[in-house]
Amino acid sequence: MAKNGKRYRAALATVDRSKRYPLDEAIRLAAVSAAAKFDETMEIAVRLGVDPRQADQNIRGTVLLPHGTGKTVRVLVFAKGEKEREARDAGADFVGGEDLVKKISTENWLDFDKAIATPDMMGLVGRIGKILGPRGLMPNPKVGTVTLDVAKAVTELKAGKVEYRVEKAGIVHVPIGKVSFGPEKLTDNARTLLNGLIRAKPAAAKGNYLVSVSVASTMGPGVKVDPAALRAQAA
Repeated sequence: MAKNGKRYRAALATVDRSKRYPLDEAIRLAAVSAAAKFDETMEIAVRLGVDPRQADQNIRGTVLLPHGTGKTVRVLVFAKGEKEREARDAGADFVGGEDLVKKISTENWLDFDKAIATPDMMGLVGRIGKILGPRGLMPNPKVGTVTLDVAKAVTELKAGKVEYRVEKAGIVHVPIGKVSFGPEKLTDNARTLLNGLIRAKPAAAKGNYLVSVSVASTMGPGVKVDPAALRAQAA
């Protein structure tokens, strides 16, 4: 069995694993315990009281984090004509149509992080759905990446719009920024995400919706958050 490193064990010693902390304190502890030589990403994990096997409880959506993610997002846009120009003016990294579809299908080229498409391009994009879909890159109207307002979509993705989607186990994992942001900005981002999840609560969900919440840096230990306090704030 692999052993945890010295840094991880030292970080773990700063956290009471049996305690559930207020959100801001949990993020502060997670940030303090980040001891890697690179700027670690802070991530939040939320277990929701839903059954993802039911279509009306398969939660998926987006939120625009007020302080971004700290990551440079490479955006590809499938568009033509005026919408192609709008996408370029908004800062899209790659814009095109048939040429990009061919490049992806024949070269397995995937040097981008997000893809946007205008509705009229989806028939073309559908040809490479088997390539984009499994990688989470397929444009989807539910998360605002199939749209005529390509300029807004590009701007928001560049600014820190993140997607959340519940996994089979009922858990949502989302990055909320870099440790270098500091606890205050990370807490702002976390609250924005949690508020988005709460607004997305399906009517079919029964009992506690926010079952458990934890935060952790890339190389650090998880810190449990008090879900009861979060539920009270949202009430």
